[in-house]
Amino acid sequence: MSEPAAKQSDLTAGPGGVMTDEVGVITGDLTLRTELTDGKVVLRVQYKDAAEWYGVTGGKAALKDPADLDAVHSIALGLLNRPSG
Repeated sequence: MSEPAAKQSDLTAGPGGVMTDEVGVITGDLTLRTELTDGKVVLRVQYKDAAEWYGVTGGKAALKDPADLDAVHSIALGLLNRPSG
């Protein structure tokens, strides 16, 4: 297995929050982590500065080129970061 690559940014969830696989919707100040392992990208979120990470529902996909990790992270961050609604 290859070592995971990752990008991480803080965000504020918009109205309705972020749906996760483990606990449902989470809201407020969060951290988004976009991980790439073995050609698969996975989006995870946590409450800012918490220990637990949750998988974003629908946030898994194959990624052909690891160089695209930055673009995937930027797009996901743009979609999820809605401090003004």
